Amino acid sequence: MEMPIKFIEGRRIYLRPIEDEDEDEDVPMLYANLWDHEERRFTGTQAKFSLKGVEQFITSAANDQTRMDLLICLQENDLCIGDIAMSDIDWQNRHASVRIAIFNKAYWGNGYGTEAMEQLINYGFEQLNLHRIELEVFDFNTRARKSYEKLGFKQEGIRREVLFYDE
Repeated sequence: MEMPIKFIEGRRIYLRPIEDEDEDEDVPMLYANLWDHEERRFTGTQAKFSLKGVEQFITSAANDQTRMDLLICLQENDLCIGDIAMSDIDWQNRHASVRIAIFNKAYWGNGYGTEAMEQLINYGFEQLNLHRIELEVFDFNTRARKSYEKLGFKQEGIRREVLFYDE
């Protein structure tokens, strides 16, 4: 059995690259998780996706030097429970944006997302030498807001009426 690549390791989770060659696992798993109604609302996702489109995005993202897309896996059994990304990396001005999604609701509220985000942020500051890392979160996503506050994020503003989402 092939050992998984543990690109960034935390205590309970590790972050690994998305494998676009492994069409039997990563791509279909990511595609299936793009359709959860509650997760789509929390992320503001309204786009429609195709399996081929997801595969093409993963390939494109892997070659994009301004982003890093990773899967969140449990240390204990290698189960993938979410994805995380650092994007819009501006190497000259040393800043980037981050986002995260935990797929299975059974893993929500257990600190896995906070741990994953902490690992990615530390990597950004310590390894990539970034100066600023930012994110956006909708006001109704209180669980995420609490997690981000624990990690040291500060609210800088409120964008009003940016999400028109049919609930």
